Amino acid sequence: MPHASDTRQRIIDAVLRIIGQDGIAAVTNRRIAKEAGVSLGSVTYHFATQHELLRESLLHFVAEETRHFTALADECSDERFDIGQAAEVVAQVAGGNAFDSRHIAPFELYVQAGRDERLRAAAAECFAAYDLLATRILTQLGVPDPERLAGAAVALVFGQQLRRLATGAPAEDLVETLLVLTRLTPARTPWKEEDISFGA
Repeated sequence: MPHASDTRQRIIDAVLRIIGQDGIAAVTNRRIAKEAGVSLGSVTYHFATQHELLRESLLHFVAEETRHFTALADECSDERFDIGQAAEVVAQVAGGNAFDSRHIAPFELYVQAGRDERLRAAAAECFAAYDLLATRILTQLGVPDPERLAGAAVALVFGQQLRRLATGAPAEDLVETLLVLTRLTPARTPWKEEDISFGA
């Protein structure tokens, strides 16, 4: 018999998949139960309301992103860190070359947070993790006032991700997002655009 925490996790994973595939409007207890392979009663037992489902799904996503980005930020402490390494980190943040349902779901949840202020604290926590990573990258590249510019850098990356999602633009375009700031400010390490390789 599955442990309660395992069942809860399966439900959350199912919610994120459904949101990514068909949007928040498609999240119903019956659909979740089928997607998660659990009973309908299990869904209502673990989550009394849809708001709780959405909040816990967003918080789960936030926790995973925070761990991932904190690890990436810790890697951005090498004195040899250069624009090429920065581009590789941006590629990892962008989620590779394809948008699957798991990468689409957060956009839906962030929009929902705009409608439901009860979700905003969770969304703010996630953006704080993005900002921390951006600050570390900009600091290592010698960009002045990195903390002030971090939010703008995150907004640029998110905007490019949304553009990729809407148009199917290649992931490589995200490198240009990073270069915008490094071109506008003096960097500590000289770089050439042709030296940049975009991840695997």
